[in-house]
Amino acid sequence: MHVKLFVGNLAWSIDDQQLETVFRQHGDVQSARVIHDRDTGRSRGFGFVEIEVEDVSTVIRATDGLEVGGRPIRVNEAEDKGGPRGGPRRDSGDRGGYGGRRY
Repeated sequence: MHVKLFVGNLAWSIDDQQLETVFRQHGDVQSARVIHDRDTGRSRGFGFVEIEVEDVSTVIRATDGLEVGGRPIRVNEAEDKGGPRGGPRRDSGDRGGYGGRRY
């Protein structure tokens, strides 16, 4: 089963490779990405791991609370936030506040 995990409470020093290493023993890691602030380039303290596993709950139990970089990480299944940047999905019918010119 292909799942996307949210990993929080990451130490600032953790990079993508280290994050992948934590999960590699639990399944076939497709991607591991630490999210960085776009202005400062500094880690935001969380990331996402896409992984092929037989049982996601086993992976979460094995990694949630695991100390990585001196901090206990928090792991759960990532939630689908919809469209780009967490906005509404394109099929929702919501077009936002772009009404155009009015005469």
